[in-house]
Amino acid sequence: MKKSLFASILMVLVGGFFASSAIADDTLVRFRGAIGDIPVANVSGTANPDGTFPDVTRNIVRGVNPAGQIWVISAFNADVKVDGRIRVDGRGLLLGGGDAIGTNGNASVFATLICEPVAPFTQHSTDLDGVPLAANGNFRIDDVLVPAPPADCESPVLLIRVTVAGAWFAAGIPKLD
Repeated sequence: MKKSLFASILMVLVGGFFASSAIADDTLVRFRGAIGDIPVANVSGTANPDGTFPDVTRNIVRGVNPAGQIWVISAFNADVKVDGRIRVDGRGLLLGGGDAIGTNGNASVFATLICEPVAPFTQHSTDLDGVPLAANGNFRIDDVLVPAPPADCESPVLLIRVTVAGAWFAAGIPKLD
């Protein structure tokens, strides 16, 4: 009786190990943490009389323009599966400047995965209608990327973008281990 109970427990543990390995194997890329948008990457030259600078480099990421204002994000997790399924959990995506600082700007967002390190870039996106940001900036995306991503995502960048304009608000940090 004890041998049969031991064997049953061992089978459950071994089965659980293989099941969790199989689940892990279908993950293409994971992101833990994110960076909020800072629209300007570089300013150089002498300021004009109106306070603007003649040489401003926008913070364009893989062909996608930044939002016009700073955005911050407090927490972020995303998992992308090899078949293109994606689940994103974001917390505190809020305006970090301007008159509406600390608000969600009444925005809705969608996700875009880009795998190529250099142009031409293919944008693998969730539904462009997006999901609305909660008042505290929280959001969840549970969708499928279109087109499906390649089997190997050489240099993954995951952008959280505003609907309509398509500018990016936040970028996921790839989990490399």
